[in-house]
Amino acid sequence: MNYVPPQSASETAPFPFDNSYARLPANFYARVEPTSVAEPWLIKFNRKLAEELGLDTEALERDGAAIFSGNKVPPGAEPLAMAYAGHQFGTFVPQLGDGRAILLGEVIDRNGNRRDIQLKGSGQTPYSRRGDGRAALGPVLREYIVSEAMHALGVPTTRALAATVTGQPVYREQILPGAVFTRVAASHIRVGTFQFFAARGDMESVKALADYVIERHYPESKDSGQPYFSLFKAVAARQAGLIARWLHIGFIHGVMNTDNMAVSGETIDFGPCAFMDAYDPKKVFSSIDQFGRYAYANQPAIGQWNLARLAETLVPLFDPVADTAVNLANDALTEYGSIFQKHWLDGMRRKIGLSTEEDGDLDLVQSLLTLMHEGNADFTLVFRRLTASAEDKGADPALAELFEKPDAVSRWLRDWRGRLTREALDAGARAVSMRKANPAFIPRNHRVEQAIEAATRDADFSLFEALLEVTSRPYEDQPEHAAYAAPPEPGQEVLQTFCGT
Repeated sequence: MNYVPPQSASETAPFPFDNSYARLPANFYARVEPTSVAEPWLIKFNRKLAEELGLDTEALERDGAAIFSGNKVPPGAEPLAMAYAGHQFGTFVPQLGDGRAILLGEVIDRNGNRRDIQLKGSGQTPYSRRGDGRAALGPVLREYIVSEAMHALGVPTTRALAATVTGQPVYREQILPGAVFTRVAASHIRVGTFQFFAARGDMESVKALADYVIERHYPESKDSGQPYFSLFKAVAARQAGLIARWLHIGFIHGVMNTDNMAVSGETIDFGPCAFMDAYDPKKVFSSIDQFGRYAYANQPAIGQWNLARLAETLVPLFDPVADTAVNLANDALTEYGSIFQKHWLDGMRRKIGLSTEEDGDLDLVQSLLTLMHEGNADFTLVFRRLTASAEDKGADPALAELFEKPDAVSRWLRDWRGRLTREALDAGARAVSMRKANPAFIPRNHRVEQAIEAATRDADFSLFEALLEVTSRPYEDQPEHAAYAAPPEPGQEVLQTFCGT
């Protein structure tokens, strides 16, 4: 592979590290150094994010290959692999942990927010479970593309700081180029982190972790009369809003295990994830989700199931009376459903141009989704073209042609326009609002695969760069990139996505 390495330099960049997680008790993690690699080359550096984090961008562009590959640990870093457990496809595994990720440390960004900086694919840790601790180039590029696209789409998410080729292979079903991904997160604490300690009957550590999460993510809970119950309710509310946002853009996580649910409320782990093309509530892409547990429409219920597992770890802290504590947890889980439904319906109203609420709105939305499913219509394009129809009836044929039976949508359009007559916004203002809710561009699965194939096979990163550029402005029309808005042609469909391990 003919990668061209950047200019080398002798010194690493100073990070303004302040590593609070490393100050927790030793049973929360294992201290471990990244494993050096043969010939690291920095293929992508997110300078804008680095500036937001308050990092020395010039030094990182100079020394980034060594730092982001793990060959040089920057001053102030305290590398560690975090301990956690988790339910994987419903089956509890009492010890998982960072098997191929190492937390370098934390920085306080320019907005005063604490952010983790983590290397993914940086070698074995005590939690690797006979794995090599490495990452292949393809999954690294996928995570870079999707995490940055999610951010641009307005979804709370972990971010991509850098991607580095290691210069040595990894061995999966085939030999692949190795790479390291540098991930930024509000934190990497998961539901499974609480489960790790609860499974061992270590309530002292559960309480210490809860106190840490309150201090770091939910300080408003500290002054509550029931701080741990307040914490749980706050985590549940964030998850409800997050999953609603996934559904609004047709996103399918792929592995919603409890070890992949961050208590901060960010989307984390973009392994076998994907965005729907044609709308199908039962759609699954993940090659390891053989029974559709994490299908598109199942995600809200799985979120609630995962939160129930979190509640099980925290219930002893809710109230000294066991029945009272359990009732509190059940009430909060019920409330999650109501909060999710409100977020989801409010977002769907915005997608179809409604700014007020009426009782029939849910039926109006559901009838459109049913038509889309029956008509094999593209999820993203239907809502984007509906935006044009909101401004001009002359755009209706372009919308109708997305359905296998174009006439099927005509009655719905009549009902929709009847509903719009009871709205105060004029057509122009409505269209402007709808464009902010309905992206023109998502990281289409076939485009992601094309970018990965070109990079892996030919060391050609031009498609990767182009896709990053287009999806960084998802709500703009970008007529020069119109092809990126199109669904796959026959034979281009991506039927399965795969986990990086």
